[in-house]
Amino acid sequence: MTDLEALAELIFPDITDTIDDLEKRYPKRQLNNGAIVARFAPSPTGFLHTGSLFATLIAWRFPAQTSGVFFTRLEDTDTKREIEGSGEELLKQLEAFGIVPNEGYMGDYEKGNYGPYKQSNRANIYKTVIKDFIKKGLAYPCFCSSEEVNELRKYQEAHKLNPGYYGQYAKCSTLDPKVAMQRIKNHEPYVIRFRSQGNYQNKIKITDLIRGNLELAQNDQHIVILKSDGLPTYHFAHLVDDHFMRTTHVTRGEEWLPSLPIHYELFEAAGWEKPNYAHLPVIMKLDNGSRRKLSKRKDPEASVSYFLENGYPVEGVLEYLVTIANSNFEEWRLQNMNANIFDFKLSFDKMTLDGALFDLAKVKNICKERLARLNKDEFTKKAYEFAKKYDNNLKELIERDENFFKEIINIEREKDNPRKDYETFKDIYPIINFFYSDLYEKLLENELPFNYERFTNQTIIKVLEAFKNDMGLEYDEENWFNNLKKVTEQCGFCSNVKEYKKNKDLYPGHVGDISEIIRIAISTRKNTPNLYYVLKILGKEEVTKRINKIIERLS
Repeated sequence: MTDLEALAELIFPDITDTIDDLEKRYPKRQLNNGAIVARFAPSPTGFLHTGSLFATLIAWRFPAQTSGVFFTRLEDTDTKREIEGSGEELLKQLEAFGIVPNEGYMGDYEKGNYGPYKQSNRANIYKTVIKDFIKKGLAYPCFCSSEEVNELRKYQEAHKLNPGYYGQYAKCSTLDPKVAMQRIKNHEPYVIRFRSQGNYQNKIKITDLIRGNLELAQNDQHIVILKSDGLPTYHFAHLVDDHFMRTTHVTRGEEWLPSLPIHYELFEAAGWEKPNYAHLPVIMKLDNGSRRKLSKRKDPEASVSYFLENGYPVEGVLEYLVTIANSNFEEWRLQNMNANIFDFKLSFDKMTLDGALFDLAKVKNICKERLARLNKDEFTKKAYEFAKKYDNNLKELIERDENFFKEIINIEREKDNPRKDYETFKDIYPIINFFYSDLYEKLLENELPFNYERFTNQTIIKVLEAFKNDMGLEYDEENWFNNLKKVTEQCGFCSNVKEYKKNKDLYPGHVGDISEIIRIAISTRKNTPNLYYVLKILGKEEVTKRINKIIERLS
């Protein structure tokens, strides 16, 4: 047995598996040519960031487009930052957006043949690879304390040297294995470091699926790969997990680009095929004219829970993220207004290189369009799912009379250019509550927005009386409006808005003022869905009752 083999056995006496054993246990996946295997690998340290949703959407869609595999892996080796239950919550939020893994960590269970899918349960797999690395001289125990490493960094900074544990400054890398074994037997604390062969003054060529050919400084850092607590660092776990889970494509934010030379060197040292890398643009926000990353601390929309709790339709949020992902999506959407967004095929070569600006106004516009294009049954189902979790008032309205709710929601909906009343499901209750008699009564407790300097109460009463006596609800919309013009003229108002504008002194108002007075009387507000359909849904009896109440109040 060589000294390096003896050192490896001393550190890992209980590890009997070999790399060959792992290769047999986790064989290459039997998939079609071109099938992509990608993953969502969160840390259980908090909420799902909008940027993580963006990256996960990409990681999910490419396997779906190629009959591949999308899996989840929980990277829970940073025990100090872990928040209990956040791993399960992240998966629930992804599921709310329709993103469900084919295999992996599923919250309270695991699915698939390449597990365990929690890094904290994979310690022996990591140790098997590290044991092999030590035997081959690719890794070694380092006894330097954090204080010593800090002193080294201070010295390097003072002398304007490249900081870090590398080359001549990696002093434990030259320790004789026999000396290292004796120090371990003396119970000196240590970590395991990777022995880099690189030189940061050299360049390596890397191909990124989004950014093309890159030249980056070669890694020379002897990074820690196993911490003193027996758990691996991110870089080493990435190497082992993505190899043995047979990941073909790693999609992640561009902030990981500086780590790429480390990952390249680790894969080369292990002699394993590297996955393809695609570094996505970071989602940015414009703040006082300058760009910054979307911030958990400053921006509520940085958390996907903001969109769920505020009733944004998930289709709209996902569609916005696809517009960020591929520059040709919006042109496709204009030609396919009613199509499912996932009829569109994402491609890496159409992805933007620059940080994408997050535009909440654009999100709302897309959501408004998507909600408008749902039929009444789809809309009601999704609204009810939202209401059950987040809006008890809306839930009660839907449960009170689902068909009546659908009738309201269907106003000018199922046609080529549908009406766009709602940006989010949260908008529904305040827009439609006046349709319900008991809620209309409550609204009447507030001051009516009849703040007209032009019209006296007597004028308003005169208009309402005239309309009450001739509502015209037996007609279709066009003839109803012609009838409303007749009522307008009976009240001395002008039935033609253009004519009124030319001769304002001849009339107290025009037909638009008449319809606004009626609208306020029956709804307590100036803006509602199409007045004709509102009146039709309420019916003559209810409209009469409401108008009488307003007349009484104004008298």
